[in-house]
Amino acid sequence: AILSQASQDQSISFPPINLDAMPEAEKKDVEMKDAESKEGEKKEGDKKEKKEEKPKDPRTLLIENIGRNLKTINAAVNAGDSRVMGRIIRSYASLRRTVTPDVLRALIEETVPDASRKALYLELAPVADTPMTDEEKEKSEVKFPQLPKPYPPEMEAFSALLLLTLLIDKKEMKESAFKLASAIVPWLKTFNRRTLDIFASRAYFYLSLTYERKGQLSDLRPELLAAYRTACLRHDAMGQATLLNLLLRNYLAYNLYEQALKLVQKTNFPESRPNAQYARYLLYIGQIKAVQLEYSDSHSKLMQAIRKAPQAPNVALGFKLAATKMAVIVELLMGGIPERSMFMQKELKEQLRPYYALTQAVRTGDLNAFKEQTQKHDQLFKKDKTLTLINRLRYNVIKTGLRDINLSYSRISLQDIATKLGLDTAQDSAGVVAKAVVDGVIDASIDYDHQFLRSTQKFDLYSSCEPQKALHKRIAFCLQMHNDTVKAMAYPDESDIKDSENAEERREREKREMANVDDDDDDDMLL
Repeated sequence: AILSQASQDQSISFPPINLDAMPEAEKKDVEMKDAESKEGEKKEGDKKEKKEEKPKDPRTLLIENIGRNLKTINAAVNAGDSRVMGRIIRSYASLRRTVTPDVLRALIEETVPDASRKALYLELAPVADTPMTDEEKEKSEVKFPQLPKPYPPEMEAFSALLLLTLLIDKKEMKESAFKLASAIVPWLKTFNRRTLDIFASRAYFYLSLTYERKGQLSDLRPELLAAYRTACLRHDAMGQATLLNLLLRNYLAYNLYEQALKLVQKTNFPESRPNAQYARYLLYIGQIKAVQLEYSDSHSKLMQAIRKAPQAPNVALGFKLAATKMAVIVELLMGGIPERSMFMQKELKEQLRPYYALTQAVRTGDLNAFKEQTQKHDQLFKKDKTLTLINRLRYNVIKTGLRDINLSYSRISLQDIATKLGLDTAQDSAGVVAKAVVDGVIDASIDYDHQFLRSTQKFDLYSSCEPQKALHKRIAFCLQMHNDTVKAMAYPDESDIKDSENAEERREREKREMANVDDDDDDDMLL
């Protein structure tokens, strides 16, 4: 009976729904359900298609990335827009990690027209570890986008610099990098094209690096000076910024602080400067000011350099480490104590440990501990070129100890002061105390007849002009930061707005650019 009832239920057929005879409200409900079901089916179909799409292999992505760069270069040259070339330079950060020898060789074959230069590039280009078979060569044929020939020299510059960055990364190939850089720079000097300026400045950057690794940095100085004059005549802001920093680095490498100071006084850093170049310029100015005993200006420049450096945790570590070490020493020379958080940065904590121990000795005014730390890390301080400044800290350690003594005792003998500070005799302590009194470090007087120091009562700091001076200093800093921010703002041209891509494409492009900037390597923040 149950089976017969089920068969009868299956044989029942329902008549089709007549929408015309239904009321309006019910008709809308039926139509909405049908539309929702169709949308659901479409979404499921799209999801299946997405799942079926296989991710592209890294080699294909590399070729597509290079092809996009070649198209961008061609469009920028035709439009005469040199600003777009900055995007090409930033793409080296990702290309240098993913480029393969066969793709690089194919790029050189495609973009270099001159036979002699092409032979040189191919000779210096790295070779694949395992040779490819004929079948693999056919499968892995490299095809770049078809662009009108002859190619502009910017494409050859792009290929040559990509090869140079690859050789720079492999430190064992420094001779090949030196040979290639020495060939690229004279070739670029034969052109006077604004779209090539940024490639030329980058080439000089790598040329200076190769000379430095060979220990022949002084030989390059006349070439850099001539190139800087040419960049000024051509109003090449990127070239001026890069070459000025290279010249300052050249002078400071040989401790020529007077020549570096004269160069800074007679030149102006371009206002439309790249942020990385300006951060490096501030570091060099801070080093010069510190040696010239202008500690306040030096500390201000060094802190600006640290703030303008890339804030990503593993980017430009060498630059941030050098700037932080110099800032710590300069702040100690100013009589202050750096914040503990400066030494607790995760990526710099281990390298800053000797400077932290030195800061502890200065803070406590322990001259013996200061001498011990200085002798223990003598080689490190020489390498960092901070030993000269650290030797100046001896008097600061003594001043800190005298301040504590002045606060603790209303009257103390000179012999006890010598014992507490680790000085040899009472006469030594008398000379140190007299200098501290004249400098205004402590408010006290010396009784030479009875050989003791008498402290005077401290006055209220807030009754003086010091709070007003501190407030004025902070306001001036905020105003300067506001002015720098306004100058750094950039607005697109009207023609760019009309022919610009849609919002979604623009967001995707900005994300890729920001990823490239965050992943930039340490060489862009070369010390």
